[in-house]
Amino acid sequence: MIKRDSYLKRLTLAKWNGLIKIITGVRRCGKSFLLNEIFYEHLINEGVNENNIIKIALDDESYSEYLDSKKLSNYLKEKTNNQDEKYYVLIDEIQKCIGFEAVLNGLLYQQNVDVYVTGSNSKFLSKDIITEFRGRGYEIRVYPLTFSEIEYLYDNKEQALNDYLIYGGMPLIFNFKEEQGKREYLTQLFNNVYYNDIKERYKIEYIEELDNIVKVLSSSVGSLSNAKKITDTLVSNKGKGINYRTVSNYMEYIIDAFLFERVERYDIKGRKYLAHNYKYYALDLGLRNAKLNFRQIEENHLMENAIYLELVKRGLNVDVGIVEIRKNVNKKDIRKQLEVDFIVNKSDKRYYIQSAYVIPNEDKLNQELASFRNINDTFKKILVRRDPYLNRYYDEEGILHMSLMEFLTNENSLDL
Repeated sequence: MIKRDSYLKRLTLAKWNGLIKIITGVRRCGKSFLLNEIFYEHLINEGVNENNIIKIALDDESYSEYLDSKKLSNYLKEKTNNQDEKYYVLIDEIQKCIGFEAVLNGLLYQQNVDVYVTGSNSKFLSKDIITEFRGRGYEIRVYPLTFSEIEYLYDNKEQALNDYLIYGGMPLIFNFKEEQGKREYLTQLFNNVYYNDIKERYKIEYIEELDNIVKVLSSSVGSLSNAKKITDTLVSNKGKGINYRTVSNYMEYIIDAFLFERVERYDIKGRKYLAHNYKYYALDLGLRNAKLNFRQIEENHLMENAIYLELVKRGLNVDVGIVEIRKNVNKKDIRKQLEVDFIVNKSDKRYYIQSAYVIPNEDKLNQELASFRNINDTFKKILVRRDPYLNRYYDEEGILHMSLMEFLTNENSLDL
């Protein structure tokens, strides 16, 4: 069993908070296992009577009668009718029940019931949570396995990191011993699961164009992009039916399906968010690489994406940043924007993080540190380097240097 302690902690802290706990995330990332195995085992270990835990898997044929909302509602009322007892209701794939919203809202009025559900397919994506429950639902976003969750499976940690950067963290990937099996599985997930979900939900007309947008996003992880830029790229290749509105809509569908996340840019000196240009990160490195037929294994981009996934898995707020500087060149005032890969806000703390694949010389080091040196505040600055032999240290400017391995595997890496 691969432990998912950070998610289990969030579930346990949310017990009996008066809200429906809604576990979301890309399909096949381990939501059902988290709820029905890990959380269930936690409840049993805490002394909860198994008769007080009502588990329903709506994708299981044996529960097919409860796809009818009235039958599901009546069943749950019958199972939780003893007001002297407390009950936990765990429902997997809730969206398969037509009219499930009324069932769940009804449970909110039962003071002796704590409700947990999972949902992932085309009828239960991120925006539905906002519209259907209107503040009465508590979303727990589950990501594919991050490196810190799988590295213990390997004897050789460097090999583990190399594999993670290529094949990502979809849980079932670890059932395959051969590279070909892993690659075929990831490719089939895209073609047979994710695209079908998006197509069914939004009545997609141009599947090939949807696929091309995913490929462009995959190729440009960690780079600035937007709908207009992608539209221009696709139009130049004469994509059928492609225009700005279509591309913009398709990008929203891709994000709603948890395949990519869009990250805003923040002007550190100007203290404001910048519109139009964003960065997009893949929710799983293996899926990203599969969409490019494993031909674009640029470790610098994959490393940056891996850092992003570790940060959001920890529940942190992440932006990408810019620092504007001015230089006088030949009596001309020239403005230049320096990038900060990540700005992380945690309570009253802030961290600036740069991702550096290799630093072969002093010039490259100065290039990586340039943005840090132009930030006037005293928040912590961290340079994450791919060097597996790097021992963590603070330089004379107070900047923390650490290896990617340590950053990903130490849950306290921001505060070392």
